[in-house]
Amino acid sequence: MPSAHRADRIDAQVLLALAKAPRATTIALAEQTGLSRNTVQARMGKLDETSALRSFERRIEPAILGYPLQAYILTNVTQRKLDRVGAALDEIPEVLEVLGLSGVADLLIHVAVRDADDLYRVAGDILGIKGVKRTTTALVMREMVDYRISPLIEKLID
Repeated sequence: MPSAHRADRIDAQVLLALAKAPRATTIALAEQTGLSRNTVQARMGKLDETSALRSFERRIEPAILGYPLQAYILTNVTQRKLDRVGAALDEIPEVLEVLGLSGVADLLIHVAVRDADDLYRVAGDILGIKGVKRTTTALVMREMVDYRISPLIEKLID
């Protein structure tokens, strides 16, 4: 759920420093931004309180865990069963992320699997969820632009 908090230039300075050094302490962020420690701490507190900061879980390459193949599965769902479908998807370990969509499909499911047979099994598990009507699977051939947020933060500072 998006935060109602709207970042300003000072928030952007703190966020950019945090994006560059996710493990930085408040003192290190203050030094990097030229802001006082109290300002950085207050801003970080406000960003945390408004859920503007997402999980600090590091993005780990699934291939290192034995899941070299990734795919996106577009899924059509019976609308009144959407919450139940979401809960069932949360139980499938290979599901990395699920986004609700408007348009041609209801859900976009990002999965990581061991091989084509594993993808067939996971896609079957998803199709077997009560309320899932149809799926279309697309393999990830390569990443063209990795997830990033810094360019948007930099626009706020400029």
